[in-house]
Amino acid sequence: MPMRAFRIAYDGTDYHGFQRQPDVPTVEDAMFDALRALEVLAPDADKPAGYAAAGRTDAGVSALAQTVAFEAPDWLTPRAFNGELPAGIRAWAAADAPDGFHATYHATRREYTYHLYAPAAESRGASPACAAVDDDRFRAACDALSGAHDFYNFTPDDRNTERSPTLDATREGDYLVVTVAAGGFARELVRRLVSLARAVGAGEESSDKLERALDPEPLPGHEGIAPAPPEPLVLTGVEYPDLAFEIDERAAASARSAFDERRVDRRTGARVAGQLRDGMI
Repeated sequence: MPMRAFRIAYDGTDYHGFQRQPDVPTVEDAMFDALRALEVLAPDADKPAGYAAAGRTDAGVSALAQTVAFEAPDWLTPRAFNGELPAGIRAWAAADAPDGFHATYHATRREYTYHLYAPAAESRGASPACAAVDDDRFRAACDALSGAHDFYNFTPDDRNTERSPTLDATREGDYLVVTVAAGGFARELVRRLVSLARAVGAGEESSDKLERALDPEPLPGHEGIAPAPPEPLVLTGVEYPDLAFEIDERAAASARSAFDERRVDRRTGARVAGQLRDGMI
């Protein structure tokens, strides 16, 4: 069978990460269950022939452009794939891939977006649960963290910690939308980059902490950088120069509808939480 690559979007809040794990629901498990139901994957097969994914997102992290590739029949369109996938996981585009294609190794660039709740320092509507952030200090921290460094202090990995990310931040109301791009990422790197930049922007850490964190010497335990929460993080881009993805319009429309329902549910939940808060005044 030919190799096919699929763009997969998912709401990660329902799952314990992308990669399969024993006894907990993961995105990969749900995809393999769907392929078994479609008889693309044999009941006793571990995974599809030639299978690989662009990356492994942590528990709670979502994706717009997760990419998986494997040997698939011609009739397996994104729309057909969605017929057996749960509503929180949607295929929306596909591409023919050459023999030997590997979704992990052949990706040339990955992009993550972090939606950081970070009211500006002059904001009067900030929640008391979150310190105000100075945009200039935050962006200066992003600039310092961009470029080639050994990010040993930003990941639980103990090898292959050299990376060359770029960090950009755009103010959207009470949020700083942080885009982090690189060829590849160590575990938890994006969330720890955002965490330290926020701490500097909020005045909780000095700019000296940036220099110490980027030093090859390990930070002492009490100065360790905790990762920012996973739920605001989205895998928004994975580039493959030799693939031409075609959007399945009906699959994409179905996906937009499914995720819009989730957006409404969360807005409703926010209103309920607001009433609980305001009712105690």
